[in-house]
Amino acid sequence: MAKKEPKTDFWVYELLKEANISLEPQGSTIKEINEALKTASKRGTGNSGYPEFVGVVKDYLIVIEDKADIAKHKKLDGSVISFEVSSVTEYAVNGALFYAKHLARLTTYKKIFAFGISGNAKKHTISPLYVDETEYYRELPEVESFISFNENNIDEYYIREVLGETTDSEKETKEILRDAEELHEDLRNYSALTNNEKPLIVSGILLALREREHKNFSIDSLSGDTAKTDGQKIYDAISDNLQRSKVAPNVKKDKLLTQFAFIKDKTALNEIDETLGKTPLKYYTEFLDNKIYKSIRYSNSSEDYLGRFYGEFMSYSGGDGQELGIILTPKHITELFCDLADLKADDIVLDPCCGTAGFLIAAMHTMLNMTDDENIKDSIRRTQLHGFELQPHMFTIATTNMILRGDGKSNLVDCNFLKQTKYN
Repeated sequence: MAKKEPKTDFWVYELLKEANISLEPQGSTIKEINEALKTASKRGTGNSGYPEFVGVVKDYLIVIEDKADIAKHKKLDGSVISFEVSSVTEYAVNGALFYAKHLARLTTYKKIFAFGISGNAKKHTISPLYVDETEYYRELPEVESFISFNENNIDEYYIREVLGETTDSEKETKEILRDAEELHEDLRNYSALTNNEKPLIVSGILLALREREHKNFSIDSLSGDTAKTDGQKIYDAISDNLQRSKVAPNVKKDKLLTQFAFIKDKTALNEIDETLGKTPLKYYTEFLDNKIYKSIRYSNSSEDYLGRFYGEFMSYSGGDGQELGIILTPKHITELFCDLADLKADDIVLDPCCGTAGFLIAAMHTMLNMTDDENIKDSIRRTQLHGFELQPHMFTIATTNMILRGDGKSNLVDCNFLKQTKYN
């Protein structure tokens, strides 16, 4: 790994590991790739040169070049990526493109995804490029992870983003709903939960899983211990994540924790089940981590995944949830209303009955996509999204949903909007 970028290299390695992608640092055990890199000096000397990571997923070659300084992300020459020696050596995207073109020319790999990455876990930019044997390259939409490029997803990504062909747009949602049905069945079989508790289990575990990157939570720690229950460990991680997400004021955080409190003490959740060989809580956590967590955590879509889960759970309880006073708005409607409202990046959005925050999430993504200014984006997340929700469990789901989408500071209030005479 490059000596000047050790922290960035390690963070990128963790992203690859999380996506179940295995690349090699500073070289390759694949002979033709390693031979080509022996003449890949970015200074054009004919000597060796090695990207931070390189490897193969299916028949695609993946190349990664990273820089610790986000200011060293990309250098343009007019409207194209600069190929000057100083740009190639100093900038992440330029270096990644250089290596990709070199490898396309000297190896049999003709479908290459090159990534220029700059920054760190807190603030970063990940820019993919597509390179083939032609002289052209294609800049692709920025991503937050490598999930789309693992063995299960890379073909679909190639068809959609490179070939520009339509894929089954409902595929991901259908998979998630199918998993929701399976999880709902398991929630019924292995623990005695009310309809309101089921989505809270889902959202609480998702918050707890976020604490893994800060070493405050581990699935392996869920052992069925009676002194400190698995539920207590999950509850503590939820509390830490709410604190980390800067949920304020304290009364709001306390209201959320009150909704999650049953996780700590409910016997059916915390005793080892003979069939599972573990506590139901550990089983649910493993399930969500494997099948759901990454889909929500890294989706750029305005789809209200957690809301779809909630609706799916309610549908299994009889009806569509309306008998409980709940109406869940589908994605195409929330997006339509954003279009009809002609949202601008400086608008303020209020949803007086926000439910699972589907409209607010759609509005947030619409507004964020209108600007590249990080200060404006911060303002959108911090001050421009407001919602009221009367039902405490729905308020908890809405707040969790916003946190999972990168916003822990939304101005959501647990009260009856119609009885308010003043709102600060």
